[in-house]
Amino acid sequence: MPYTDIAAHNLAPAPRLGLAPTLAPTASVRNCRFGRYTEVGDLVQMTQCLLDDYSYVQPYCDLMSTDIGKFANIASMVRINPGFHPMDYPTLHHFTYRPTKYDMAEQDDAAFFEWRKRQRVVIGHDTWIGHGAVIMPGVHIGNGAVVGSNSVVTKDVPPYTIVGGVAAKVIRQRFPRAISQALEATAWWDWDHDTLTERLPEFKNLRGFLAKYAP
Repeated sequence: MPYTDIAAHNLAPAPRLGLAPTLAPTASVRNCRFGRYTEVGDLVQMTQCLLDDYSYVQPYCDLMSTDIGKFANIASMVRINPGFHPMDYPTLHHFTYRPTKYDMAEQDDAAFFEWRKRQRVVIGHDTWIGHGAVIMPGVHIGNGAVVGSNSVVTKDVPPYTIVGGVAAKVIRQRFPRAISQALEATAWWDWDHDTLTERLPEFKNLRGFLAKYAP
């Protein structure tokens, strides 16, 4: 049978980002703060989060009580800070802290939810969280770190470290220690937009970049 060639179908142009966040119409956002040039994809759920300058969240992610630094790259279907169940109670079920759903009380357990809020995840600047990763409550991801796809991160990840697996373990360092320290010391993520634009070509040459900007 003959084939039909289709060059493109239903492809919307990439949005031009700006000072206000770009939120997909299907995203659900509650009590969040956003920096400049930020983007949130379709069917993302975010509650009590900070998404700092130039960071983005791809579709189908679920984030709660998370502080995300600048230039963070969060791929699709990532889950950050899934809620703990109370394992020291006689039951794991959430009727103990959501009793209003079951006509057992007039109010839910506010203290339990406040405790959950305090288990914040912190994701550093210039990080990459791969597709389908899960980052557990209270974990800190260092600047420049990479979390492999489908990983489950239960412990802190040092800066410029690549981790992966279930539970996630260190795979390797992105750079030798001296280079990682020099790169982090530049704090380039704090440069203003005009400076970033002017120096854009230099981001493609690590040695030249460090020779020019490392303290």
